[in-house]
Amino acid sequence: MKFCRINLSKTNYQCYSPSTLWSEQIEFAQLNQIYQQYCQHKKFVSAMPIFEGQLRNPDSDVHVYYYNSEIVAWSLCCRYDKHNVESVQFAWNYQQPELKLGLRSIEHECAYYKQLGYHYLYLGNVAEYKTQFDGYEQLGIL
Repeated sequence: MKFCRINLSKTNYQCYSPSTLWSEQIEFAQLNQIYQQYCQHKKFVSAMPIFEGQLRNPDSDVHVYYYNSEIVAWSLCCRYDKHNVESVQFAWNYQQPELKLGLRSIEHECAYYKQLGYHYLYLGNVAEYKTQFDGYEQLGIL
């Protein structure tokens, strides 16, 4: 299995604005609705549901992305230790495709976690679009 990560020391991205971390002011139902729109847009035949407990895990961060003051996307990142974090799930309603939030969210996460002193952002399975990011590294069995 091949997987990939971003070596954050080799990046120089900026945090996306406007974005925030999930807080009590944002209802889980709103994030779940965006996830449902994302699954429909991607035409997933079957998709694992998102559970509120996943998002509320104390070792997780939910990055919430806005457009015109409305939530349009979010990503779930799991912190494994003081050096390694994984971008586990991204969801976007795709109402403004020109924003390229799938790519910009990864850049944001790189900048955010680099500022916090993390070394690597893991991105899961290898995919062609991931190779364009600075610091990209492919690992696993070749």
